[in-house]
Amino acid sequence: MDDDELEGELRNPFPSPPSHYTRFTSQNLKLLSLLKTRVENGDAAPDDRQTTVLADQKDVPDWDLRLLEPPRVDWMLEDGEYSAFGDTWKLKEEVESLAKAGGTQLFPEDPSVDRRPHLKSILRTLLSSYTQLLDAVVQPPPTTSMGGDAAVPEWQAHLQWMHTMGQNLMAAANELRPAQARVNLEGMMRRQVELRREETKMIHEKCDTLERTLAALQQRTVSSLASTEPKASVEDTSASHPFFGYPHDAMDLEVLPLVNQDVLAWADAID
Repeated sequence: MDDDELEGELRNPFPSPPSHYTRFTSQNLKLLSLLKTRVENGDAAPDDRQTTVLADQKDVPDWDLRLLEPPRVDWMLEDGEYSAFGDTWKLKEEVESLAKAGGTQLFPEDPSVDRRPHLKSILRTLLSSYTQLLDAVVQPPPTTSMGGDAAVPEWQAHLQWMHTMGQNLMAAANELRPAQARVNLEGMMRRQVELRREETKMIHEKCDTLERTLAALQQRTVSSLASTEPKASVEDTSASHPFFGYPHDAMDLEVLPLVNQDVLAWADAID
C-alpha cells in the first residue's frame, strides 16, 4: 500500500482493520510477555535485541514485539491529545472561539458580559452592508486605466464584510448552544413531572370512582338479599322440629335421657 492509499484509508469514515492486526497472535503475545519479564527481572538489558533475549524460543519475529503493547494512556493524559486515523483529537473537547479559530471576533469573548448590544450592532451593520451591496452591484463596473492595476470592486468589500458579520452571528449563537440545551432539558423534565402528576391524579380519581361504585353495588346486594329471604313462622318451626307435638316444657334436658333409655330397651327386646 503506497502513501496515497494509506492516507486515504486513514481518512476513510469506515477504515479497514490495520494490516498489522495479524501480528496479534497467541504466540507473539506470549513472546512479548516473556520479553518483558526477562527485562524486568534483570536477565537482559532493555537495549538488547529481542532475538538475543529470546534466543531459546522458536519463531521469534524480526519486527519489534513491543509494537504489540497498547498505547500509553498516561502519555495521552499528559499531552491532552491522541492520534487516530491520521488526525489529532483532544481528550477534552472545547469549542474554540472565533478569535482562536483565526476569524475576526467583534463581540466580547467573556460570556459573563452582556452581548446583546454588540449583536444588535452587528445585525445593523450586516443589514447596512447588504443595502450598500445592492447599491454597488447596480453601478457600472470600474474601468482600468492604461497600465494600472484593476481596482477592487466595491461589492467585493461589502461581501467580505457581510461574511465577517455572519461569522460573528453564527459564533455567538453556537456559544449559546450549551445554555439552550440546558434550558430545553429543564423544560422537558418539568413537563414530564407535570404529566406524571396529572396521570397520578387521574388514577386516584378513577380509584375513588371505582370504590364508590363497589360500595353502591355491595349495599344494593345486601338490600336485595334482605328483601328476598323467607321469614320462618312459629308453626313451620314446630313442624320441622323432631320433637314437634311435645310441649315446650317437655323439651328439657331431663326428658332426653328417658327417651334414650326407652330406645335402648326397645332395641334389646328386638334382639
